[in-house]
Amino acid sequence: MTVPIIIGSLSNWLLPLMLVSSDLIFPRLNNFSFWLLMPSVMLGLMNMLLNNSINTGWTLYPPLINQDFITLNLIIFSLHLNGISSIVSSINFISSVFIIINNNFFMNNLTLYIGSIIITTILLIFSIPILSSAITMIILDNNLKMDCFNPMGSGNPILYQHLFWFFGQPGSLSWSPARRRHWIPSQLQKWEIFWSAWER
Repeated sequence: MTVPIIIGSLSNWLLPLMLVSSDLIFPRLNNFSFWLLMPSVMLGLMNMLLNNSINTGWTLYPPLINQDFITLNLIIFSLHLNGISSIVSSINFISSVFIIINNNFFMNNLTLYIGSIIITTILLIFSIPILSSAITMIILDNNLKMDCFNPMGSGNPILYQHLFWFFGQPGSLSWSPARRRHWIPSQLQKWEIFWSAWER
């Protein structure tokens, strides 16, 4: 939930200003990604207010036999809505940056913040569907008894760990450009445009 709130709230306001544009290319995608956060937050709050709240941590590692099905389904649906919101806003950011760049800018005129947003959103588009497939398998396993992770039912107990690892690698890298956008010029003592090194 942190990713769509931070990237969506700050970049929806700051990115068009830095690109000298009135708005992003697809404003309705902004509305769609924003309003998806509301039911996601409500599902998370419902999970917290129930007596048998889920207590697996943010990794949701199976087996989840001791967890309540209702709270588990609520938190997984909340994660799905968050993922859809992040993917929609990422598509909007990427398309907005490249369409506005082709019309008004050259790559060597872009700031480091815009470059970090591009890298972060590309990594999000690759990593979030992997997490959604993993938690979808948890729903199927718990509600429909599909035995996705049970070796007795021809399932693979290590599969979820692999899927979560593939999600976690791009997910952890996605924050690196945004965190380091001010660190690079201050440490190198070079106030150089981020993309200008790529143009050489």
